[in-house]
Amino acid sequence: MIWKLLLTTLVILGATLVIRARIRRARLGADGAPRPPLIPLALIRPLAYGLLALMLIGSLTHLIRGWDRDQLPVTVQVLNTHTGAITEYEARRGSVEGRRFTTLDGRTIYLAEIERLVTEATP
Repeated sequence: MIWKLLLTTLVILGATLVIRARIRRARLGADGAPRPPLIPLALIRPLAYGLLALMLIGSLTHLIRGWDRDQLPVTVQVLNTHTGAITEYEARRGSVEGRRFTTLDGRTIYLAEIERLVTEATP
């Protein structure tokens, strides 16, 4: 295990050194004079803030959509494997956790070992 960590560290260190050397060579032109930067220095900070804002908006959108998806109602069928009896409940998608769920009217249902859970999205 230590060899894997050591090898990974050496690869990262080698890649860092190679990239630094290439950046130093790229900053100099063919005649040895410094070249102007690809992105003007005055734009770097606004671009960084814009990228940060875009990432925050994307993350918030993902969280809100996930929360909204968990609020959708689903039909939960509890199947007793011994008798074949099926009992249907309505629950929110986010409240179905393992062998228990909470119905829309607030009841918490725990499944026995002989019962199976089937969920279907409600249109």
